[in-house]
Amino acid sequence: MSQRLTFREDGTFTIVQFTDLHWKDGKEIDQRTRALMELVIEEERPDLVVFTGDVIYTGPSPDGIAKCENPSQALREAVAAVEEREIPWALVFGNHDTEQGITREELMQVVTEHRHTLAVPGPADLPGVGNYVLELADQSGQPAANLYFLDSGSYSSHEHIPGYGWVTREQIQWLTAESARLNPPEAAVKTPALAFFHIPIPEYQELWDKQVCYGHKYEPVCSPQINSGLFAALVEMGDVMGTFCGHDHVNDYWGVLHGIRLCYGRASGFHTYGREGFPRGARVIQLTAGARGFDTWLRLEDGSAVHEQPEHRPTQDHS
Repeated sequence: MSQRLTFREDGTFTIVQFTDLHWKDGKEIDQRTRALMELVIEEERPDLVVFTGDVIYTGPSPDGIAKCENPSQALREAVAAVEEREIPWALVFGNHDTEQGITREELMQVVTEHRHTLAVPGPADLPGVGNYVLELADQSGQPAANLYFLDSGSYSSHEHIPGYGWVTREQIQWLTAESARLNPPEAAVKTPALAFFHIPIPEYQELWDKQVCYGHKYEPVCSPQINSGLFAALVEMGDVMGTFCGHDHVNDYWGVLHGIRLCYGRASGFHTYGREGFPRGARVIQLTAGARGFDTWLRLEDGSAVHEQPEHRPTQDHS
């Protein structure tokens, strides 16, 4: 799809973030996920939908539980609620999207077959698939905001380093170059930007330990063992106001660290683990043209909106 994203006449631009759908086979559990997505879309009427990884689940399944037999079809079904409503959408991949049965390149080919997707493979010489930028214009056609999308990888490729992958130096160099291109030295102010990726960076833990946060943390921050410097690059770039990730299904907090608002989404899929009393949902992000900053809230499966999340204050022992 080739479409320029533009702020509305009232100066707003609304993004719905769905994360960790873990779509598998389109049966009853997945249909609950679709129903949630349809409800959120009806309530929020977004200008853009962003899927922050693990859109489908192609990982191993316990004995007796069906595997994802057709990843391409699963992807088509997972995004259908958005595609059928002709809403522009973008995505980044997570660690479970291409774990078995399909490669990132093959799955991105399925993505780009859709009429309303804005996702692209990105530079072929970069690690990962789906490193790209979307530019937003105001009503007069002037640059108003930028959205950065990064493939945060799957699992560590280094035998001596366990755990998850990370955004690499090559990707960070590309990102900083894109920021410089979009914000030339002669520009009076930098165009506000947001960044989307699947796996949280280590600073999400630092944020919880050291700053006032809003929301819940019911599991460890499952970031990579390596800090590749993405956050430092974002700080130095100076245009990114906020980051949005998924991966940890029962964390949904946000807070500000060194001037950047780090946000978790709200897990949207029913075909995966959750927590009793922690309903599925989505994060909503609203930008305003000409203003630096954004509003964000949650929309839950029962239709309710959560505009104020509980406050967390760090303790001295950082527990």
